[in-house]
Amino acid sequence: MNPKIRAGRPDDADFLARVMMLASRGHLRRGVWDLIAGGSEENCLDYLRRLAISEPVSLCHYSSFIVADYDHRPAAALCGFDPRAGGWQTLGDAMQNVQRELGWTKEDEKASAARTAPVWQCTFDTLEGAWVVESVATLPEFRHRGLADALISEILEAGRVRRHRIAQLTILIGNVAAQRAYEKAGFSVRDEKRHRDFEAALGAPGFMRMVRQY
Repeated sequence: MNPKIRAGRPDDADFLARVMMLASRGHLRRGVWDLIAGGSEENCLDYLRRLAISEPVSLCHYSSFIVADYDHRPAAALCGFDPRAGGWQTLGDAMQNVQRELGWTKEDEKASAARTAPVWQCTFDTLEGAWVVESVATLPEFRHRGLADALISEILEAGRVRRHRIAQLTILIGNVAAQRAYEKAGFSVRDEKRHRDFEAALGAPGFMRMVRQY
């Protein structure tokens, strides 16, 4: 059965929340979004569900995603974006709106910042002119069907149409399955960043940046 690839929709919010959470966790038990939201997995999913429909439109907004439907169900998704169109700054604004909606206090914001501080030791700047691929995940029950491969091919074509000359993504060091999938799509490891505080917070040494030339 071939997947149907389509644009994200507002009614995908719950599904995309799970995709973003799983993508950030990679091969680990928790990821960056767990640190940001704090509390239980339900808290994390609620935060991300709100973010998927929150203004301003960010890289986590449903409209930034493409979705692979399998057997008439959303099964996998990812997003691609041009950082020059807002990128991480716009995401920060959308996150602030979600946190206000959730009634976060200044103390809540400080606690979230403290939990995530180790992560910023290992983040990368965006390469000049890069098309960025983010939040790639397939629900566990739909894995090993080539859905991520199909989505990656589609999102890379979207970057080519927009005349980008390079694509960039970031994965957790040690996520061997993801690394192999991206290498199959033409990506190669450019560099990595490691920090002991990152490993203490999440359980992986740090992040790895992969790039692909068009």
